[in-house]
Amino acid sequence: MVSTGNLVRYRNRIMQEGTFATSSHLAETTSAPPAWTRGDVFAPQCPTRQLLDRVGDKWSVLILTLLGGRDHRFNELKRRIGGISQKMLSQTLRTLERDGLIHREVLPTAPVTVSYRLTALGDDLIAALRQTIDWAETRMKDVLEAQRRYDSRVAEREART
Repeated sequence: MVSTGNLVRYRNRIMQEGTFATSSHLAETTSAPPAWTRGDVFAPQCPTRQLLDRVGDKWSVLILTLLGGRDHRFNELKRRIGGISQKMLSQTLRTLERDGLIHREVLPTAPVTVSYRLTALGDDLIAALRQTIDWAETRMKDVLEAQRRYDSRVAEREART
């Protein structure tokens, strides 16, 4: 790894300093994808399970939601998403880019400027995510009450045994 200012060269790739090269992908796609009609999420080997796992991940949801408003730079995302590590943000952004949900743009400025934005595919997804987030934000009181009732029932059962 060779560092020059905010740019880092790693395995013949130029990356922004603070981003990480990972081998998190099981395999690179080297051939044309198969003709795809529709997946079956209940089938054990269906790739839609992997996609749902990724887009249902809390970091992916938060990143996609922020990018639904406007383009963001890496450090803007890191500051806005409390609790995410730099490594996790880098890995999640890379995975979302690979899935075609976001676009990464590197501008040749000094220091380098890297921004992220949703693709058309990401825009499609964000509409569904916004409904889910809205439901979670408005119904959290009900969920907390249900959890309190459940915990109370469990505590009563355990006290009797």
